[in-house]
Amino acid sequence: MRPIYILGVGQTPVSKETDLSIRQLAAGAVRAALADAGIERVEALFLGNMLSGMLSQQQHLGALVADAAGLRGIEAATAEAACSSGAAAVRWGVMAVASGLHDVVMVAGVEKMTHTDRYATTRALATASDWDSEGAKGYNFVSLNAVLMQEYIQRYRVNRSLFAPFAINAHHNALGNPNALFHKEIDAMVYEQSKVVHDPVRLYDASPICNGSAAVVLAAGDAVGKATAGRPAVRIIASAGATDSVGIADRRDRLVLDGVMFSSRRAYAQAGIGPQDIDIFELHDAYTIMSVLSLEGAGFARPGEGLWLGVGGEIGRRGRVPISTMGGLKARGHPVGATGVYQLAELYLQLTEQAGPNQVPNARTAMAQNIGGTGATVLTHILQREE
Repeated sequence: MRPIYILGVGQTPVSKETDLSIRQLAAGAVRAALADAGIERVEALFLGNMLSGMLSQQQHLGALVADAAGLRGIEAATAEAACSSGAAAVRWGVMAVASGLHDVVMVAGVEKMTHTDRYATTRALATASDWDSEGAKGYNFVSLNAVLMQEYIQRYRVNRSLFAPFAINAHHNALGNPNALFHKEIDAMVYEQSKVVHDPVRLYDASPICNGSAAVVLAAGDAVGKATAGRPAVRIIASAGATDSVGIADRRDRLVLDGVMFSSRRAYAQAGIGPQDIDIFELHDAYTIMSVLSLEGAGFARPGEGLWLGVGGEIGRRGRVPISTMGGLKARGHPVGATGVYQLAELYLQLTEQAGPNQVPNARTAMAQNIGGTGATVLTHILQREE
């Protein structure tokens, strides 16, 4: 396939409240990405979103946002893959450029989640579960992740408090990210004293309901020189997807994320590298248990040992496997359809040394992984800095 590069990125601050409509949120990120890339127009827009039809009574977002961003006339479509909708849109963009159908495309993600009551939002999110066996029976993603966390605690005979470093790391890193929702440092005591939302999941084990939009411009190699003059080029060297059973009861082992394993292995094979070559891993830390299971599924730790990367301080910006370097889903926020695009935008900043106080030293190769549901859809992208 043709070499694919990121030309520029745009982000809106993640928020709990906004007066902007969903089209305004997304258009703001798109315009920011165009300005960052130094271009005025793209050939297509691929937009990730999960909930607009249910919460905003608005489908057909691709054309709506293209028009709002001043891009009327281009090709546009919306990708839906639950919480991995953003990365699904990225994959569409990668395939469009890699195939030669387009030379320069915009990928964006957007979600507006706080303008409805919490029950309506929680119920809408639960449609990403297996509705017949989970959502319709009262399960939501808090309770499903509580099942996974409890099983992990029992199988590996660990204390719930050992999950604290993942939340502490995310909140610490969010302090240096102006687009993050939370700018609040926490420690082990704050974590332990936080509210139990569904035993054993505490408040700081879970990502927040919020609003936001992010965008990236993707282009074939011959479009890179003029647009990114003065910056290192960042190439997407792998794009891979995989699935697992949507319902956790149907999986061969609830504590093994097969979707993460398959998606990661395919990405490593495309890039010709392994987990030992990854300098930053932006994982899908919607819950602390998902961080642990993702580290294990992606090959950074053996089953039952992912927890100890946090305990041993290996997930910090100077650790062996830096994660959540700009706050992650936990503290930057998780506007679900936009999350996968935020991940790529943040990695671009890291690899071009624009991450400010959150800069990971000497980062050259980075991986983003966006998960839909409790592991049913997994999209993995590997980025590499070129000197």
